[in-house]
Amino acid sequence: MKNTCRVRCEDRKIRFQYPSRSRERAGQDRGCHWRLASAVIIALAFFLSVSPLSAAEPSPAEGYRILREFPFLVPDFDEEVLDQLWTVWPEGMKQKAAQATSEERRRMTFEQYGIQPLPGQDYSQGLGYVQRTTGDWVMNCLACHGGQIDGKVYPGLGNADFDLQSLAEDVGIVKKKLGKTLTHMDTAANKGAVLSTGPGMTAAVNFGVDLGALRDKEMNFLWTAKPPERPDYGMDAPAFWNVKHKERLYCDDHAPNYHRVIMQFILHPWNNADYVKRNEGKFRQIQAWIQSVEAPRYPHPIDEPLAAQGKVVFNNNCAECHGTYENNHVVNYPERVIPLDEIGTDPVRVKELKPEHHQQLAESWLTRKDDGSGEHYEVVLDPVGYLAPPLKGIWASAPYLHNGSVPTLWHLLHPEQRPKIWKRTSRDYDTEKLGHTVETFDALPANFESLNKYERRRFYNHDDFGKKTDGHDYPSALSEEERRAVLEFLKTL
Repeated sequence: MKNTCRVRCEDRKIRFQYPSRSRERAGQDRGCHWRLASAVIIALAFFLSVSPLSAAEPSPAEGYRILREFPFLVPDFDEEVLDQLWTVWPEGMKQKAAQATSEERRRMTFEQYGIQPLPGQDYSQGLGYVQRTTGDWVMNCLACHGGQIDGKVYPGLGNADFDLQSLAEDVGIVKKKLGKTLTHMDTAANKGAVLSTGPGMTAAVNFGVDLGALRDKEMNFLWTAKPPERPDYGMDAPAFWNVKHKERLYCDDHAPNYHRVIMQFILHPWNNADYVKRNEGKFRQIQAWIQSVEAPRYPHPIDEPLAAQGKVVFNNNCAECHGTYENNHVVNYPERVIPLDEIGTDPVRVKELKPEHHQQLAESWLTRKDDGSGEHYEVVLDPVGYLAPPLKGIWASAPYLHNGSVPTLWHLLHPEQRPKIWKRTSRDYDTEKLGHTVETFDALPANFESLNKYERRRFYNHDDFGKKTDGHDYPSALSEEERRAVLEFLKTL
């Protein structure tokens, strides 16, 4: 796959302009680095996780308030741009939007890009954005970690609808039409940066590496530094509710479950080292909220006798890696990392993050303990495989595997029948297979290249870089009756 995210701005004469942002921070140059600027917003959304609670007992309610109200970063767009996005859609879509009311167009815009409304279907605001009094919208972590199932919005659920690439591209086009200044994500997208590889498939995992490479150990920005060369690939945004059960973060389990680790994603050039460290307390609060997030209960009927049979099969075949569960609670979770040659899933995530990438995190303030000892929490420099995650709320968190390659739990339990190419046909929940409602293909349709960009990006293709559907073949050892029972049991988690 062509490496398209090599967008940089080395010319310090080019400057960002943020007319609505009055605060300037000492010691910061307004020069741009396209790739950094795009990285900051996305990575904040994708990687926000949690660490052990501090002695101050942070408040989950305060953490959620901070996420929804505090703009850590620069604005993505304003109300005028948001309300004009429909004007750059393909003709048929544009005609439909032109005939709609302003309220209907707002809803159409949210649905087009996967922007989630507030719980209760309130489309006046986006769950994943902080709306400032100036009319600016600033992305927060809920853009990628706030999703919906059957029309109900769940803060903390991975957003499988979010088409960040198309949104950033279209924001840039509209800003140019309106004579507005491009900021960061829109500039990067229009320069060819890869921000996502499809709805819900954010490329944010790469940006943590980039942001760390552009800071010294004390979080001072290094204008002469450059991000490392690397390929682009997307990953599924995980749900927050299982982070509380883990001691480490991310799908390869390489980083400590510590609030400073997530602060690397506010390292915009405007945010100097002093600003980052002064906001540490806010991330303790955010962490407390994420620790409090609970998985939703399955809202449809459950065959309890069949689920009981499935529990026995699960405990005998799956619990060794994924843990044991009783009355909807995690009883024991082993946090096992399964080597690549055993799990057999797509290797890109593990192989492309090198030991030197992890080393910069291991030596920085981000992993230094806050007890004054000067010691650091451990960072695994060379992960061997992927974490077998806890399965609370697994029914709700489609698609499956770290790269989002499997559309339903039924397909996960039937490795031999996983589609190589699929796309969602609606946002309805599939209560038979548990996951996305999809259409499957043996090959891309003949008219694929003539489809508009939104339609093309909705195809998940096994042959794309980082999107292999292989691996986790363990269910093949089960009978069809056992798999059916396990599927029913997973509804109870």
